[in-house]
Amino acid sequence: MWEYKKILEYPANVRRQDPDYASLVVTQFGGPDGELAASLRYISQMYTMPIPEGKATLNNIGTEELAHFEIIGTLVYKLVEGIPADVLKNTRFAPHYAQHGRANYPADAFGNAWTASYIQSHEDPVASIQEDLAAEQKARATYEYLIDMSDDPAIIDTLSFLREREVVHFQRFGEVLDLLYDYMDDYEEWG
Repeated sequence: MWEYKKILEYPANVRRQDPDYASLVVTQFGGPDGELAASLRYISQMYTMPIPEGKATLNNIGTEELAHFEIIGTLVYKLVEGIPADVLKNTRFAPHYAQHGRANYPADAFGNAWTASYIQSHEDPVASIQEDLAAEQKARATYEYLIDMSDDPAIIDTLSFLREREVVHFQRFGEVLDLLYDYMDDYEEWG
């Protein structure tokens, strides 16, 4: 059962609207290293994870990634909210607007739609966790690049929070990998 509270996990504030920057940030909404891909990757992998700590970690982080998806969606919308079409047509956000208006749509910074080929779920739990470690590092790097391209302290604050969560997730997946190796050693010894 879910209890939805109408607050974001972390505020998504902007000091000024910026449709050009929105066209970049949208990659963390629906790009290959974004929050939607992460959430679906981890929740999908949970079912074949052989250890309860791994299942719990995948479920917890996968669910948190949905909260991050909401933060990024809010950020993108605030960057374009209410800007007239005659202004948007002269920005990098114009192709997005032509297809979706100001609505969020899971795509990368080039406008390529989200696809399941962005994620991997494998029965081999070590392969899945290795995938997750790499995914968290790529997301962290993408947040760093986005931070480098912003001069809005409010946006930088939000993206810095999300970047730090990627670091924590990487650490948690490292712990799961260690537990998996212990499990596999015990399984081979007793199996």
